[in-house]
Amino acid sequence: MRGVLALDQGGHASRACIVDERGEIVAEQQVAIATAHGGDGEVEHNADEIAASLRTAAAGVLRDAGDLVIEAAGLATQRSTIVCFDRRSGSALSPAISWQDRRNAAWLQGFAPHTARIGELTGLPLSPHYGVGKMRWCLDHLPAVRRARAAGDLGLGPLASYLMMRLTGGAALADPANASRTLLWDSAERDWSAELLALFGIERAWLPVCTPTRTLYGHLQLGAAGAARGIALCAVTGDQSAIPFAFGAPDPTCVYINLGTGAFIQRPLAVRPVAAAPLLASVLLADRMGALYSLEGTVNGAGAAISRFVAEAGVPEAALWPQLERLAPALVLPLYVNGIGGLGSPYWRAQQASYFVGDGDGNGDGHGNGNGAALQRFAAVLESIVFLIAINFDLMRSRGGALSRVIVSGGLSRSDWLCRRLAAVLGVPVLRGAQEATVLGVAALAAPELFDSDRVAGAGQPRSALSALPRFEPDLLPAAERAALAARRARFEDALR
Repeated sequence: MRGVLALDQGGHASRACIVDERGEIVAEQQVAIATAHGGDGEVEHNADEIAASLRTAAAGVLRDAGDLVIEAAGLATQRSTIVCFDRRSGSALSPAISWQDRRNAAWLQGFAPHTARIGELTGLPLSPHYGVGKMRWCLDHLPAVRRARAAGDLGLGPLASYLMMRLTGGAALADPANASRTLLWDSAERDWSAELLALFGIERAWLPVCTPTRTLYGHLQLGAAGAARGIALCAVTGDQSAIPFAFGAPDPTCVYINLGTGAFIQRPLAVRPVAAAPLLASVLLADRMGALYSLEGTVNGAGAAISRFVAEAGVPEAALWPQLERLAPALVLPLYVNGIGGLGSPYWRAQQASYFVGDGDGNGDGHGNGNGAALQRFAAVLESIVFLIAINFDLMRSRGGALSRVIVSGGLSRSDWLCRRLAAVLGVPVLRGAQEATVLGVAALAAPELFDSDRVAGAGQPRSALSALPRFEPDLLPAAERAALAARRARFEDALR
């Protein structure tokens, strides 16, 4: 048997998985990383700790691989997280400043008159979550960065660039998905933009060379296990950008939704979107032959909203999920205005109060005795996620034409209750794919020749039989319940307006 080493670096942990040629995860190792928060929107990790955690996870999972022949490796990382480093020694000169970090928002706001032009070149809004503001902060505030700049040794770029350098011992390069989240990458030219570099005061010499998504980034140096296997790092991308590749070739008539801490909604496009706002224009894959783009939307408060609710309500989350199935169909639910983490697309409000509207029936069986208020509010939080996804979905349909289906992945996709409501509100079938879509997607990118092109990674089903995945049709809910759901969505949108 043959397999791929898939590395997935996230905000809480680094994971290494072995994906075999059947598209199944056969071994996994995870190493937690620490996150530091500051009072002015700072969110950061120790860059050396991240590199060490990936190396530890990879070496560990290789020991578990037995006689499996590892054909290649792929790396997926948090997009918009950046690191400054010494190009000669490879040592970190800054923390890994997280995509969540907003420390330089005031500086970036000074470029507001250029918002339209920045969006035209990058497909992105002017946001402190992207990389350039974090880079500028390091240049202005970190003595080690200034010294390296004066000595001509400064490198800065996406976290992925720093990690590939540390893991291979080679050069730091910039893959399209991560480079595109800096506000410095021209999505038409698929390279750093001279215009944006001049605008923001960033020198091209500091940045990694831009490469295709799939190329030879070097060979992993992981100690005895890695050296003995000589594993080539063949694909690097962003965590969300990998997801559509977990289900065969990305389909422009399909929307891919990853339901994690946030919900990320993507529609592949063969042609670069030129007026994406208020959505995002992203790149899924780029090489010398061309590029595959996507329209992308974000819901900040998905799993994060659920975590906030259960913490404040003092109710165990595990007890709430099975009770959803016992909610009476005719039950009147409250609304939840979901501003957890701010409103993402299409509203782009950094601050939005979160609150409930209405009290519902009070218990969950329609009799109003007050015993099930927490369950009804939990259901309202879930419906708020559905409604925010639907708003983005409708925009994607208006921009790219008819849509045939949705494929959901991520932890929240396990809920049948949630999937049925997604299908009813979106009006297309919802298919539940593998929860580990990032891992499976980056494996498929790293070794496309390994996986049978007729198969869906992780599901073991022919691509022509996607309907064999768990499927939720729009009419699974009774007509009266669908009508009530539609009415709550309309009230929800009114509340946001």
